Parts: sequence; C-alpha cells; structure tokens
Amino acid sequence: MAIELIGKLIQLLPPQSGTSQRGNWSKQEFVIETSEQYPKKVCISAWNDNASKVAQIPVGTPVKVAVNIESREYNGKWYTDVRMWNIQVENASVADPVYTGTQYSDMPPQEPQSFATQPEGPVIADSTPEDDLPF
Repeated sequence: MAIELIGKLIQLLPPQSGTSQRGNWSKQEFVIETSEQYPKKVCISAWNDNASKVAQIPVGTPVKVAVNIESREYNGKWYTDVRMWNIQVENASVADPVYTGTQYSDMPPQEPQSFATQPEGPVIADSTPEDDLPF
C-alpha cells in the first residue's frame, strides 16, 4: 500500500547500522507531524540510501513522504512498519496543506456546516437537563 504523507519533520531518531547476510545496512527513523485539522505524529523508517537523504533534512522542514505500510504477525502479535521510499522537501507556502481525499490543496479549511435546524412553532422545555447526554 503506497501512501503520501505531508507534514513537518519534527524529530530525527538516532541512526542505526549493522551487517546482515546481504551486507551492510543503515536505518534512520524520523517523526513527522501531519498538517490536518487534527495533526497526527507518524514514525517512519528510511533504509540505506534513503536514510542518508533523511539525515540531511533539518528538523522543522515541511516534507512530503511517500511510504509503504505493511503489517506482520509474530507470535500472535501484529507489528506495523511504515517504510519511506521517497521524500521531498516542500516549499514553505505548502507547509500547511489541507488534505482533501487523495489530493492536497493550499486552500484554507472551510467552516464546518451546521445541519441543525430551528424548530418551527413554540419550543417546549424538556424535563431532562441539557448536560444529560445519552452517550
């Protein structure tokens, strides 16, 4: 599953490296904060050449990150990996885009619409208090 995330790079975690049967590897994990109405923080891993690209980006920089998301089961537990395959530094003018489905827009968010209607005729008071919510 390929997804693009737009947000601000807020943290670089310590780089990791080692040697496996395939040779040397390096890993750079980083955290971005999305620019939605309710921002989310996402920890993303970058491997090998991509790790060195991420390490050069200063914290606070707006970025667009293309990721693959995959989950694996191990001993009855599920682990999810968010792995970067491309990263772009965004212009400051695109720092706070508004997410609109699969497209991103620089348009400012619109005020939420209220679907409540005013009752017609006289208003009769309930015997229940206003703060007695059913949930």
